[in-house]
Amino acid sequence: MKPVDPTPFKAEGGCDCKAVRYRMESAPLVVHCCHCRWCQRESGSAFALNAMIESDRVISLGVEPELIDTPSESGRGQKIARCPSCKVAVWSHYAGTGPVTRFVRVGTLDNPDALPPDVHIFTASKQPWVQLPANARVYAEYYEREEVWSAESLQRRLALLPLIEAYQASQRSQA
Repeated sequence: MKPVDPTPFKAEGGCDCKAVRYRMESAPLVVHCCHCRWCQRESGSAFALNAMIESDRVISLGVEPELIDTPSESGRGQKIARCPSCKVAVWSHYAGTGPVTRFVRVGTLDNPDALPPDVHIFTASKQPWVQLPANARVYAEYYEREEVWSAESLQRRLALLPLIEAYQASQRSQA
């Protein structure tokens, strides 16, 4: 777990052309390094590095990204937020939490070094040449939240649950 830092957390980022700019108003709930084949395909790389954060803690400083519906392994899809001009993906909304949370692409931060992964997931399908640090939290598939998330992040999630449940209920009623 990351140590609690009493200083305010602010991180800015955006796309290549600088039309989409954003600021994260707090530290993320968790940073996933996902090695699943879907993330490999979508990123065009060996993994995707995403910082999960409450959507209302990401402030727009520029043009709003366009949301693109894409398939996902779950079959429920995801919405990828892309710059309408240069098409760089800046975050995703996954089906489980929908617009309540954003999975910010760490590589779009001005200082991506500030958010190393808390956990490596779906490593059963990681590229064999990727070497993970000896002290990394590594899971062949997914993990139990309480094993990885800080106490503060777990508390923040509790505050989100009514919003997540309302979103999920709205999706069931549309089905």
